[in-house]
Amino acid sequence: MHAIFEYLPLVIFFVFYKFGDLYWATGSLIVTSALQILYYVIKKQPIPKRNWIFFALIAVFGGLTIFFQDDAFIKWKVTIINALFAIVLVVSQSFFNKNLIKELMGESLPLPENIWTKLNLAWAIFFMVCAILNIYIAYNFPLETWVNFKVFGLMGLTFTFAILTVFALYKYLPQDNDENKANEENN
Repeated sequence: MHAIFEYLPLVIFFVFYKFGDLYWATGSLIVTSALQILYYVIKKQPIPKRNWIFFALIAVFGGLTIFFQDDAFIKWKVTIINALFAIVLVVSQSFFNKNLIKELMGESLPLPENIWTKLNLAWAIFFMVCAILNIYIAYNFPLETWVNFKVFGLMGLTFTFAILTVFALYKYLPQDNDENKANEENN
């Protein structure tokens, strides 16, 4: 349910784009992102920093897109968000000795420290590749292609990279006790 809530502005953006235009879609993105913030306020829950950052970027770049009637601003928003993710992962690890990927998943996933470092770097590289890929598609393909990439392509890439990450980490995951017992009995 949480994933649906997180992706709702993107879905509404896509629907408004298909039945309207980019400017109506951008306006709907701003409004639904504001409604997400309002949801937390009404529920009296702390608003995640991530939501504040997304809302701020959407409001600024979306507002500029609508005000100037120039799609360049909304196209750059995606690149900036992904580049910021990459930079934050690298800077927090390099300068503050804080591995944010480990902080997110460390309790449920016991991994050696060097694997956490590699995982953090892998995700930073992935986000930077997404940033570069977004801006390349935005300026070398029609708007329709960019919107489809923004909605489906980036989501598909993220999902695929997450699955590849799980496969890469599989050998480090704790094995089920029943499986270990069966292996011990066969030996």
